Parts: sequence; structure tokens; C-alpha cells
Amino acid sequence: MPCLATSERYSISLPSGHRFPIAKYELIREQLLWQGIAPPHDFYDPGLASEEDILRVHSPDYWHRVRDLRLSAAEVRRLGLPQSPELVRRSLSSVAGTVQSAVRALRDGIGLSLAGGTHHAFRDRGEGFCVLNDMAVAAAHLLHHSLARQVLVVDLDVHQGDGTASIFRQEPRVFTFSMHAGANYPLRKEQSDLDIALDLGTDDDTYLRLLHDTLPGLLAQTQPDFVFFQAGVDVLATDKLGKLALTQAGCRQRDEYVLRLCQQHQLPVAVSMGGGYSEQLRDIVDAHCNTFRVAYEVFG
Repeated sequence: MPCLATSERYSISLPSGHRFPIAKYELIREQLLWQGIAPPHDFYDPGLASEEDILRVHSPDYWHRVRDLRLSAAEVRRLGLPQSPELVRRSLSSVAGTVQSAVRALRDGIGLSLAGGTHHAFRDRGEGFCVLNDMAVAAAHLLHHSLARQVLVVDLDVHQGDGTASIFRQEPRVFTFSMHAGANYPLRKEQSDLDIALDLGTDDDTYLRLLHDTLPGLLAQTQPDFVFFQAGVDVLATDKLGKLALTQAGCRQRDEYVLRLCQQHQLPVAVSMGGGYSEQLRDIVDAHCNTFRVAYEVFG
């Protein structure tokens, strides 16, 4: 059965009117419980990531400046979140959630994190609400401990996984695949091992056809023994920052296809939430909850 990493540390205070929907983390957990998708005993607090794990991916200089609240004003603007002790703890807990989800996926087939997907964090800097790169740290953890041989990152957030692509550019044991809106943030794209840049306004049918045409061949080509799935829901037509046109049903079909393919190939998969910026908070929460509902249907 799936287990869900979550923590009270995921919710922090942000300035009034801030565009990052920090309230979603608590609401998703409440909705999963209220709808009976996940029982209380499936939730666990993953703790905090170790400095040893962080430094396999991030430079000591960057990590120490994050830890000690010494980021410059320009770095804070690029990050989009005010630096604080709470943000540091949140970031460490989010990374720990993905590391623990990866470890549990080796046992259960799937591991779920009610946070993470912070794919805009580079080795030496944070950007786009991403302080530390949780999937990169978790992938490096698996490789370092010989828990995986070949890792595939399936990043389906509407924004390119530029930080992840940069971190693993010279690492043949990690294949990065990003399918994202082309004319969207980040303005300067990195080179993933495979990028699919979608036209603005791409709908369910086009999106799902491209995914179906790509992912099976990618599995055959890369022969992974572990998958990280970044399941951002900013692909929705209602998203303020996404510029694609997927429906809630299409987003759910996307998640089901990825997870069933992993299950059919007996590939352990760790799921991180990624972004979501719809005008109505309930649209964000519903879409993320659909990801976890599908995970229970496929792996329950």
C-alpha cells in the first residue's frame, strides 16, 4: 500500500497576497482523509534531510548560505520566497519526503510525497519557489547507496525541469525527461536528455497522445530501474502560470497512464507534487488529490 510523506513544516507563513499557494499542503492532506482516499496511518513525517544528502547535489557555498539565511536580495527575488528559518526547515523536510518516498517505493512499488517537485533548484542557486532540488537529492541518494542503477526522471510540470537537467547533465545514470509548455518560464531553458516543448493551449487529446507516443519507447531505451514522477498540476487550463489547456480529467488520465506503466513494468516510482497555480485553490487541491487517488487505485 502507498504511504504519504507529509509534515506540518510544509505550511509556512508568507506575505499577504503571495502567489505561491502555500495553503494547499494542509488542504490536500485534509481532503485525502475526508474523502477516504488515504487512512490516517498511511501518513508519516519524513523528518529532515541530512546535510550529507544535500551536499551530494548542492554546492557547500549555496547550502551554507541557505542554512544561515545569507542569500542576497537578488537571490531572494529569484527564489520568490522570503528566507527564514521556517523556509529552511520546510525545504529540508520536503527533500526528506522525496528521499523517504524513494526508499519506500523500493519496498512498496510506489512512494508519495505531499510536497516536492522543486525542479528549478540548481546546484548553486534556487529559483522559481525552489530552494533545494528534492528529486535530484533523492536520485543521488539511491545511486550513492547502490539502491538504483539507472534512474528516469519523468517531469510533467508545465515548466521545464531546468535545475534537474543542469544537475544531471554529466550523469549518465540519470535520464531527465521534461514535457512542458515551450513559451513559458523559465525563459532560458536547459537541455534535458529529452525535452518536449508543447505549444501554448495544448489540450487533453494532443498532450496524452504525445505522452503515449513517447514514454513506452523511453522506458525501452533507458532501461531504468527507478522512476521519479514530477506530477505538477499547472498543466490545467485554469492555471494562471501554465498556458496549457488540460482538464481535470485529462490531468488525471496523465497520472494514471504514467503510474500504470510503471506498475506494469514493475518499476518503483516516487511521486512529487510539483506546481499548481489555478485561480481557485480548490482546483489545485482537487487535481493533486486526483494524483494520489490514482496512486491508490493502481498500487493499492
